[in-house]
Amino acid sequence: MAAPLKQPQTQKPLTNVAVVRYKYKNKRFEIACYKNKVLSWRGGVEKDISEVLQTETIFKNVQRGIEAPTKDLKQAFKTTNEMEICKIILEKGQLQVSKKERKDGLEAKFKEIATIICDKCVNKETQKPFPVSVIENAMKELHFNIKMNKSSKVQAIELINVMKENKMPIERAQMKLKIDIPKQIGKKIKPDLQGLVINIEKELFGMKYQLTVYIDPGNYRPICDLVNKTTKGKGSVQVLDMAVQNLTDKQLL
Repeated sequence: MAAPLKQPQTQKPLTNVAVVRYKYKNKRFEIACYKNKVLSWRGGVEKDISEVLQTETIFKNVQRGIEAPTKDLKQAFKTTNEMEICKIILEKGQLQVSKKERKDGLEAKFKEIATIICDKCVNKETQKPFPVSVIENAMKELHFNIKMNKSSKVQAIELINVMKENKMPIERAQMKLKIDIPKQIGKKIKPDLQGLVINIEKELFGMKYQLTVYIDPGNYRPICDLVNKTTKGKGSVQVLDMAVQNLTDKQLL
């Protein structure tokens, strides 16, 4: 008889069961968990496995309450220790989701990819960002296939290339900055700044150390923090413009 599923007293039985499934040579093994805890465990946030598992029992089918035979466990995992097997399934197994959850996940991923492109790119004809609706419509027209198991940023890179191939006037954007730093601090801060900029357009050593640079917009805040901390508030960062540049995929990430 399978061990009873642990449920919070405020919940009805089976309303919060998440199944993680692992397959080995056509044999199926399942464990019953709390969905939010599975994600927390995999993200390294939750450390207590007892908070993840509703029961340590290894099932062949959770919903039917059919336990996996001991001989199958030994063959697949080389052990019958249920806690150790649970850890393996949590690490390598596939979290099962409903059709609605899958649909909601795809829609969220779709919007996330569109938002990344809007944040990272501009219309090369106007040098202005695209509205999210324009990118979403382009994704639909191009029948771009969203993959849940692939990074949104990686898919954004792929989509930008597809858009270019289809003659969409899209390019990756950089922010243009002017940085003023006290002269005596210039040599000290330069190595750190170089790691945050894509290109130095102008560099002057005079009464002040002045730079005109192009950066990924995501590095604007780190640069401001670096200048402020290193100069103790005596330096400044001024946004001059957005410029269209051909960045590499690595720089987009």
